Amino acid sequence: MERVPILKLGDILIVSIQIDLDDQSVLALQEDLADRVVSSGARGVIIDITAVEIVDSFIGRMLSTIAAMTRMLDAETVVVGMRPAVAITLVELGLSLGGVRTALNLEKGVAALEHVRGTAG
Repeated sequence: MERVPILKLGDILIVSIQIDLDDQSVLALQEDLADRVVSSGARGVIIDITAVEIVDSFIGRMLSTIAAMTRMLDAETVVVGMRPAVAITLVELGLSLGGVRTALNLEKGVAALEHVRGTAG
């Protein structure tokens, strides 16, 4: 099974999804990410979905679950690189991704996390 790489940039973890996700790879990603957030003391997580062309309710739930999980571990999550077609699909599926911050690209995602940390404290 292919695993999604998790990169570290300061106190931010960057997850770039380049593979088609199935149940097993999503569960592995959630476990790996939870472990890395705790072990690294990360304050933010960026999930880059630029390479994701098709989104279904499974991917939508995964993003919401990861955001909720990282929040419990004291890290904020920002999803970046969402294509217009993906955004339209999520809305059509009724998935608002509650609690998931989004930004257009990696640079804006990092800025959003810095803003959150700046106001939080």
